Amino acid sequence: MMLTIELSYNLFFIESNTISTLKLSFAHIINPVRVGPSSDLFIAQPITFESMLKAKSIAGELSIELLATQYDEDLGLVPTGFETLDNLHRSVLDFRAFSRPRKYPLIKDILMKAYEFSVSDYVIYTNVDIGLMPGFYRRINELLSSGHDALIINRRRIPAIYESINDLDDIYKNKGLSHPGFDCFIFKREWIKRMRTDNICVGVPFIGVVLAYNLMVLSNNLKLIDDEHLTFHIGMDVMPKRDKEYYWYNRKQFDLIYKEFLAHQIKWKNIPYNQKNIFLRYWKWAWNPSLFTFKLFLQDIKRLGIK
Repeated sequence: MMLTIELSYNLFFIESNTISTLKLSFAHIINPVRVGPSSDLFIAQPITFESMLKAKSIAGELSIELLATQYDEDLGLVPTGFETLDNLHRSVLDFRAFSRPRKYPLIKDILMKAYEFSVSDYVIYTNVDIGLMPGFYRRINELLSSGHDALIINRRRIPAIYESINDLDDIYKNKGLSHPGFDCFIFKREWIKRMRTDNICVGVPFIGVVLAYNLMVLSNNLKLIDDEHLTFHIGMDVMPKRDKEYYWYNRKQFDLIYKEFLAHQIKWKNIPYNQKNIFLRYWKWAWNPSLFTFKLFLQDIKRLGIK
């Protein structure tokens, strides 16, 4: 099985003879959650776990730590090969009352678990329903070795016709369709202490937004990858249903972060699609749920020196 995977996907990820490829170290953290059969995560999570293990198994000499942090009731979900970190103790419910209480963790608490446990060069955060292609770790190592210091990767979305880890070979062959939003982030571990995410919680929109905008500030050479088949998500939805109460909670958190921290420090060169012509640039911004066209319009005006 592993030989098949290696041969099938090795060609694309062969290291270039013209690039001095470093052997970087990575800590990849996820937040598993125990769900019932009615949840999309019931099928997606085991496939995610297995895809991560397979990607690590062909990563060669790269140092890959697979990390999981969770609440006490979610222990025991990840298979052998993952490092189970200390449990999370806070949730969004500690900061506000909601009409439908849901124990969503804070993104900063998840990232701090990786920071405290690992000394890896880079931290990877993905949602727990994002699977990896076999060459994922080797490819991001190649990209970072070429001079980039942070990556954002768009997933490919595939039909919800797969049911278990036994379908992985077929999943790998399904290129699916592109997805405009952001749900995979690779950045220097040391930046976690400098990121501002306040009390934004996972499980609802604005995780991708706040991480992407933080990287636009902290990175010196950010790369968005929206045209490679590196990750996948089972399900074709682009904008899933959202709980308005939690959505607006996260949005207000982000708006405050943007006003106080992000707006004044964003680097134009790190804004996605900044090199496109003006029409294509604004089209891309408008169709991406992790970007806000008006905020980026103001950055464009600022760049041009228009008051």
